[in-house]
Amino acid sequence: MSADLAAALARHPHLAIAVSGGVDSMTLAAFAHRLQQDGGTVEMIHAVSPAVPPAATERVRARAAREGWRLTVTGAGEFDDPRYRDNPVDRCYFCKTNLYDRIRSLTSATIASGANLGDLGDYRPGLLAAAEHEVVHPYIEAGMDKAAVRALARELGLDEVAELPAQPCLASRVETGIAIDAADLAFVDLVETRLATLAPAGSALRCRITRAGIVIEVGDAAMDRQALADLAETLCREHGRQLVGVRPYRRGAMFVHG
Repeated sequence: MSADLAAALARHPHLAIAVSGGVDSMTLAAFAHRLQQDGGTVEMIHAVSPAVPPAATERVRARAAREGWRLTVTGAGEFDDPRYRDNPVDRCYFCKTNLYDRIRSLTSATIASGANLGDLGDYRPGLLAAAEHEVVHPYIEAGMDKAAVRALARELGLDEVAELPAQPCLASRVETGIAIDAADLAFVDLVETRLATLAPAGSALRCRITRAGIVIEVGDAAMDRQALADLAETLCREHGRQLVGVRPYRRGAMFVHG
């Protein structure tokens, strides 16, 4: 797989990789940087916003310093776009449009994403924005899914990255149609960070904002749900929120069609 990925990257000697701080983009950045060929360039672009957990930004900065990446940290500006803030069913399209517009304003290099084969089976309006901006997807070109990406991360010695749980942007925790608000996303990040101290490493754990109130989702049956519920209840009360309950994790639970 790594040979196929190297071949995919070789087709694009000048790359600007959009690095979110998750396992896919972090692994791609590390692999591309180490592979960098004479005459080629690889730069990493990380966008900060209320939808990006501060821990992700810290992770990117730390890895960039350790590996010597050429890193630019910028703001994508999606919160200035009312189409994004309205949180329609295709919110991700407007998010990625703003992101890729911003990256293109910074560099003429080919923009690359960390999308993998598994992303092709879901409704991903962000991929339409990528196509409109001629973004390349090296993992998809190399036929790699999430498991292959995690295996590559371990091969590269990025064990802590390999074990990162899937972590889409914080806006994905907000039910479709509820306006995206920076204070809401800060609350989501606070709750998930605190609850993670009670969960096994790598466990799926979500703080959902629904019309009914706050819902906590957990993906590990071994978790102490009562302890999670008690802490979540305390955090909600401290921040004037209403906890609805704790339920099993469901991928894409806040995505509502129609």
